[in-house]
Amino acid sequence: MPTGHESAEPRVTMRDGFIWDAQDAYLFDIDGTLLRSRDRTHVNSFAASVKQVTGFEVSLTGVALHGGTDTAILREAFALAGIPNEAWEPQIEAILEAMRQTIATRRGEMDLWTMPGVEETLKHLASRGALLGLATGNLEMIGWIKVEEVGLREWFRFGGFSDRFEVRAAMVADAAAKARELVDATEEGSPKSICVVGDTPRDIEAARANGLPVIAVATGNYSFEELTALEPDVCTSSLAALLSETVAKDARVQSGEVQAGEIEVRQ
Repeated sequence: MPTGHESAEPRVTMRDGFIWDAQDAYLFDIDGTLLRSRDRTHVNSFAASVKQVTGFEVSLTGVALHGGTDTAILREAFALAGIPNEAWEPQIEAILEAMRQTIATRRGEMDLWTMPGVEETLKHLASRGALLGLATGNLEMIGWIKVEEVGLREWFRFGGFSDRFEVRAAMVADAAAKARELVDATEEGSPKSICVVGDTPRDIEAARANGLPVIAVATGNYSFEELTALEPDVCTSSLAALLSETVAKDARVQSGEVQAGEIEVRQ
């Protein structure tokens, strides 16, 4: 299934010395990274829920959706509609609950598919003892429903969501804190290594804001070139390409063609 910016030729770039599959925990974005959608069930739930709860008419036309959080998207939609904060903020939790219930009721109408190499990559990381979690702009109930619908729920133990966080960096910070608790990050005061995996500049920015390494995957709405220009620790045309490159390198290490510490960088 085509994925917008999926390259015909697999491509991977990697920061020298960074071992992408040797981190203690990973925080995966959902939309564009783990999966994509052919339907507009989630998108349509914003305006419908606002109308149901407040009576106001809003539109997502002109709103920056990719890499945004559901709560920030709502705020921007109200701003573009010229509706003052005091008119809707007291009802925000009712709006969010209406969105949750819409998706719960209509989950069977969602048409989702998994990105190339996702399940194989999750299996690979889990086999190396990594803790896997989510860091997504979705509301928590909606995020878990999406992951369940494509059969990936078993891989994830925790997540960071937008119910309480409009700013993506704050949501990632919350997810990272949960990861540190789960991997016992308090040894000698040093945090464990936690890596963000996402498909947008906002994922990269949020990771950097928290001092975390980041794997950028060009399976969403941003090209390999656009993401590479932001200098993530890894940029790959897909998780399938990244895993394939790693498997091929491991085979060459075993055959003696390259040393185990060598990192190949492909432009």
